[in-house]
Amino acid sequence: MRGNVVDLAVAVVIGAAFTNIVNSVVKGVINPMVGAIGTQNLDSYSSCLKDPCKGSGETATGIRIMWGSVLGATLTFVITAAVVYFLMVLPMSKYLARLEARRKAKEGTHEIIEVTELEVLKEIRDALVAQRGSGHHEN
Repeated sequence: MRGNVVDLAVAVVIGAAFTNIVNSVVKGVINPMVGAIGTQNLDSYSSCLKDPCKGSGETATGIRIMWGSVLGATLTFVITAAVVYFLMVLPMSKYLARLEARRKAKEGTHEIIEVTELEVLKEIRDALVAQRGSGHHEN
């Protein structure tokens, strides 16, 4: 139980540190690429639901849907999920599959040895029974 708690604590700390890296990649790489088409700040992308949409902050009028910030958060999530999957989950699942295959291979060899020994013991028993049977006929 303690090992699982430690693993979880390490994962949380690494995840928190990794969030900063992903945010930097989105702000430093993804946003400028989007900026080649429009503006670098995804938060500025919005649609007006109810006119007039003028101003910003508390002086804003109308009803705005800030879909740019949702797009930025979605990009951050997708990048984080992809990196976590390909750098942590996928290698760990392959490692665990290899361990399971090794364990099954070891169990399989034990079963074969046990079955072989059992078959040898049965053959010895049958041979002894046959000798006893042939000995009784002679007497």
